[in-house]
Amino acid sequence: MATKSQDRRKVRLSRALGIALTPKAAKYLEKRPYAPGEHGRTKRKQDSDYAVRLREKQRLREQYGIREKQMRNTFNEARRKDGLTGENLVELLEMRLDALVLRSGFARTTAQARQMVVHRHILVDGETVDRPSFRVKPGQLIHVKAKSEGTEPFQVAALGGHADVLPPVPAYIEVELDKLQSRLVRRPKRAEVPVVCEVQLVVEYYAAR
Repeated sequence: MATKSQDRRKVRLSRALGIALTPKAAKYLEKRPYAPGEHGRTKRKQDSDYAVRLREKQRLREQYGIREKQMRNTFNEARRKDGLTGENLVELLEMRLDALVLRSGFARTTAQARQMVVHRHILVDGETVDRPSFRVKPGQLIHVKAKSEGTEPFQVAALGGHADVLPPVPAYIEVELDKLQSRLVRRPKRAEVPVVCEVQLVVEYYAAR
């Protein structure tokens, strides 16, 4: 469970980035749709190109809850692949196990999805995986460990308890929520991935460094 200080940090960060990183932050942004601080209500001065790119990179990174080193490594991998680097980047991030646990509706937030993986509640093709960054391959089955299914967090999930805060399940995942299992049926496409980000600005940020 997130602490109050973690909740406050996420709300403040959500206001700074202009996106809701948690359900609690989403409710807060409805009431106060402006940046934190005494100047939050005033019109922001024109940001530099660097500041705009930096904020967009932070937006993407925070939506997946990963460290800068992980983000840069994923960008470098995306750049080596055929196709558009920005689209490759989102595709690779979206194939993380913690991201797919969240998209499947097993968790309410990215942090909770990560915790479920780290605490060894999640299996991939019958094998326990405790690395949130594990790259799921198309065709692989993600499911909750049998002895974990009866715990309250997963019982809530199985009954669709997170549907009010999560986007609809994307077409690249098949979910049987009552069985607490899902399958990545194919590689995600950027247009289908429910993250808020101008990925080209992220590419420009890293390309300039």
